Amino acid sequence: MTVPVVPDAEQARRWLEQELADPVYHQQPSLLQRFLDWLGRLFEGADGLPIGNVGTLLAILAGLAVLVTVAFLVTGPVRRSRRVAGARGVLDADDRRTAAELRAAADAAAARGDWAGAVADRFRAVVRSLEERAVLEEQPGRTAHEAVEAAGLRLPAHAVDLRAAGRLFDDVVYGERTPRAEDDATLRELDARVAATRPTLPAGLAGAGVDA
Repeated sequence: MTVPVVPDAEQARRWLEQELADPVYHQQPSLLQRFLDWLGRLFEGADGLPIGNVGTLLAILAGLAVLVTVAFLVTGPVRRSRRVAGARGVLDADDRRTAAELRAAADAAAARGDWAGAVADRFRAVVRSLEERAVLEEQPGRTAHEAVEAAGLRLPAHAVDLRAAGRLFDDVVYGERTPRAEDDATLRELDARVAATRPTLPAGLAGAGVDA
């Protein structure tokens, strides 16, 4: 039985140097060359596409980067708009807070600088108030767009501002907009104006002698 030779550190280093000096280790292509060869095989058969130097590779990679950037710029806003378009309702079925409670929640959020929470509950208070006044039918899950369009028919003087408020709500709650104190102040003022406005009669009742 042959006893295996256990070299010391210096001898092991010399053996390694001698092994690596073997020419076979220096006949392998570099990592870059292997990648270029792979890329060449990938496009093999594509006429007019010279693959063989670093400049060409960089040009191809730059073109791919441009395509990725353009795709992101084009599809990014589309994804955001689809997310807003498919937004959930303003008031969930299990949200039974009154308009007064929603206003109080908005005030509390504003007091701590949570403008997103303030804007969300302030708009919800507008919608809830309209439901309490029977200007809108109570409808859990109704979107901001549906709410302001229906309210605008009964409150035409505020239709434009209501649409702007609905867009603000969607952008803050379901989009990527960061609200400011001014946004909450705008909704607070709109809430007061809407509450003080007498609604018009629904279509079909106007001129029938029925009070709103």
